[in-house]
Amino acid sequence: MQLNHGIHLAYSTNVHRGETWRETFDSLVNCTLAVRQKVCPQKPFAIGLRLSHQAAAGLSDPKNLLAFQRWLEKNSCYIFTINGFPFGRFHGTRVKENACRPDWTSPERLAYTNLLFELLAQLLPAGIEGSVSTLPGSFKEFIRTGEQQQLIRESLWKCVEHVAHLTERTGKKLHLGLEPEPLGLIENSRETIRLFEQIRDEHPRDPRLGGHLGVNYDTCHFAVEFEEPRPALAALRDAGIKISKIHLSSALKTIATPEARAALKPFADDIYLHQVAVRHANGKLTFHRDLPDALNLQPSTFNLQPCPEWRIHFHVPLHAPAAPPLQNTNDHLLGVLDVLAETPALCTHLEMETYTWEVLPPELKSRSVVEQLAGEYRWTLARLAGRGLAGE
Repeated sequence: MQLNHGIHLAYSTNVHRGETWRETFDSLVNCTLAVRQKVCPQKPFAIGLRLSHQAAAGLSDPKNLLAFQRWLEKNSCYIFTINGFPFGRFHGTRVKENACRPDWTSPERLAYTNLLFELLAQLLPAGIEGSVSTLPGSFKEFIRTGEQQQLIRESLWKCVEHVAHLTERTGKKLHLGLEPEPLGLIENSRETIRLFEQIRDEHPRDPRLGGHLGVNYDTCHFAVEFEEPRPALAALRDAGIKISKIHLSSALKTIATPEARAALKPFADDIYLHQVAVRHANGKLTFHRDLPDALNLQPSTFNLQPCPEWRIHFHVPLHAPAAPPLQNTNDHLLGVLDVLAETPALCTHLEMETYTWEVLPPELKSRSVVEQLAGEYRWTLARLAGRGLAGE
């Protein structure tokens, strides 16, 4: 939906199952329209579309694309952003680090992302910018050589050239957003700036970089990294990096007492990777690859006073109240909205992204996914309205 200052808000449909175009479209019909009816029945409703490579190929069939365009018009819905991070299956099987496969060393990733932009250019309404978000280049463990890093930068630049050409040809402004995340090739503002500096050095004085490549700022991910929103956003902006999209999401955080570690056990699922950042009393950060890895540490490891703070990459519902000893990182999200209220031109694309519905502990999914999404909209719209970014 369109908010004040030309800002658009949607939820990412990666919360729903759907790997083929038919499955994806069915989720839009059965779930997205139900959410729209609850939160925005009278005005055009924005959809943050997630397309796997298989679904994107299906939608590229001219008959399917035309039918979808007509469906959007009939139901007063529109597409302004596509989640292009997960390439393949994203629910019901082990995803973990495979969410980063294929990475940007692979021609498959480039071809898939280019196709998403081709589709977005045909779906995007006139006068609105379009964004596609993608993984942070790769997963750190996958990258072992400088040649791989060079290949990633070259592939990203090929995508920038493709997006620039599409923008020129269609008149629709399009941009790709790299999404830093814990243990990704880029995972914080410092590493992100370094990557952009390298690309800029390789393509000096080329304005296409600033116009068509930016960052998808996920508030969960940056909070897990113990970054603060105001300095992180200022550093990115000072480095000339576009904020392509803001993912409104919240992580778990806690002081790692025995009670807290016991409360975290239901969140250690077998589907997604839940990286853990630990901040010790001296300020040092250490990382664990996954929540079970952290929970399986020997008890002697925790004989520390005071207990360290843990932040866990697990997207929890924005509107869910904290349940001590576990807390959330909504403070980081709200800090980002404070900055956005001061500088609305910072970013016009907002997307709620709590994709973990199927693996939430039972007490957090006592309602249907439609009711959960409607609750997230109500929570988010109230915070936006309180900052003058949305109507009351």
